[in-house]
Amino acid sequence: MKNKLLSGGFLLLAGFYLQAQEVTYEEYELDNGLHVILHQDKTAPLVTTSVMYHVGGKDRTEGRTGFAHFFEHLLFEGTDNIERGKWFEIVSSHGGKNNANTSQDRTYYYEVFPSNNLKLGLWLESERMMHPVIDQKGIDTQQEVVKEEKRLRYDNSPYGELINEVGKNLFKKHPYKDPNIGYMKDLDAATLEDVIAYNHKYYVPNNAVLVVAGDINVTDTKKMVEDYFGPIPKGADVTRNYPKEDPILKEVRAKAYDANIQIPASVISYRTPGFKERDAYVLDMISTYLSDGRSSKLYKKMVDDQKQALQVGAFNVGQEDYGMYLVYALPVGETALETLVTEMEEEIAKVRDSLISERDHQKLLNKFENQFVNSNSSVEGIANSLARNYLLYGDTELINKEIDIFRSITREEIMEVANKYLRPDQRVIIDYLPEEPQSN
Repeated sequence: MKNKLLSGGFLLLAGFYLQAQEVTYEEYELDNGLHVILHQDKTAPLVTTSVMYHVGGKDRTEGRTGFAHFFEHLLFEGTDNIERGKWFEIVSSHGGKNNANTSQDRTYYYEVFPSNNLKLGLWLESERMMHPVIDQKGIDTQQEVVKEEKRLRYDNSPYGELINEVGKNLFKKHPYKDPNIGYMKDLDAATLEDVIAYNHKYYVPNNAVLVVAGDINVTDTKKMVEDYFGPIPKGADVTRNYPKEDPILKEVRAKAYDANIQIPASVISYRTPGFKERDAYVLDMISTYLSDGRSSKLYKKMVDDQKQALQVGAFNVGQEDYGMYLVYALPVGETALETLVTEMEEEIAKVRDSLISERDHQKLLNKFENQFVNSNSSVEGIANSLARNYLLYGDTELINKEIDIFRSITREEIMEVANKYLRPDQRVIIDYLPEEPQSN
C-alpha cells in the first residue's frame, strides 16, 4: 500500500509539474508574411533570437542537391553591413553564442545573448534575411567547408553513410532519396546565378518564422521586430509538388559497402508517414519500446541474453512528407546477418501480433512525459519547439499539448500501427558491409 501511495503521489506531483510547465507565447504576422512568436521568461537574463526557414535538403532540383545545407554555411559569410568573416566575432564579443542546422525539411539559425543584447540578435537575423552578400568568393570558400564536413561526417566516418543508404533504398522518386548534404558534384556545378536564385526563392520573410524567447519586454520587442524585419520585402509564395512514392509491396534486399568499418550491420527499414500524422507518434513509442535502454526488448534479448549483437536499436526518422523507420544490429563474432534479421523480426512480430503489457505501456508514457518536460526546460529548447511546431506542424500550441497525443495512444493502437507499417512485405533489408574486396 505504501508503494502505491508513493506512486500515486508521484503521478499527482508530476501532473501539477507538467501543468506548471505550460509555455505562454504570443504570435502574429508582419505585413511581409513573417510569422513572429514571442515568449517571455524572466527567470534568467538571457534571450534567444531564432529564425527557422521552411527550406531543407528536399528543396532542390535534380543536379543541384545540398543547397539548403550549403546555405546554412553561406549565410554566415557576411552582409552589406557585416564584414566577411566577422559574424562569429561579433556574437562572441557581446557575450553570445550562435549556431545553425539543416534537415531535409527546414533550416534553423539562432543566437543566445544576455538580454541587454536583444537588439543585436534581431539586427543580425534581419541582416541575414535582407542583406546577405552572395558572391563567388563566398561560394568558393563555403564549398570547401562543406566538402571537409562531408569527408569528416560521412566519407571517413564509420557507418557515416548508413542513413543515406536507407534513404536511397526507401525512396525512388521523392527528394528524400538523396542525402541532405547533397552530392559534391552538384555543388561544384552550381553557378553564382543558381545560388542567388535559391536565396531569393526560399530565404524570404513569408517562408520563415522568427522566435524571440527569454527575458524580454513584449511591447518593446514588437517595436524592434517591426523596425528590423518590417522593411524586408515579401517573396513569392513557395509551392511544393514533390512526386509520391509507389508503395513497397514486397521485401527488397540491398547491399552497401563502407571502407571505414570492420563489423557489418544489418538494417531493416520501412517507409512510414510524415511526422504530422498521428501514426508517426505511435511509431516513436514503438521504437522506444523496442530499443530504448538496457531493459528494452531488443537490447535485453540480443545483447544481454543471447549475446548475438554488439549493438541493436530502433528509431523513427521523422520527416515532413515521409518518415523512415529503422531497426539495426551489429553482430557479435560469427553471428550471421540473417540471424540478426530473424531475431529483430521476431520482436517486431510480437508487437504486431499481441498487446504490449500494461506495465510496459505505463513505462512508455512515463518516458515520454519526461522527454516532454525536458524539451521545454530551457529557453533555447522552447524557442526551437515554438518555431518547429508552427513552421512544420502548423500548430504552435503543440508545445503544450503534444504530450496529450502520447497519453492517448493505447496498447491496441500500438499493435494496429505496427501491423500497418512494420510488415515483412513492406521492408527493405540492407546488408551494410566492410568495403567490397578487390578482385585480382
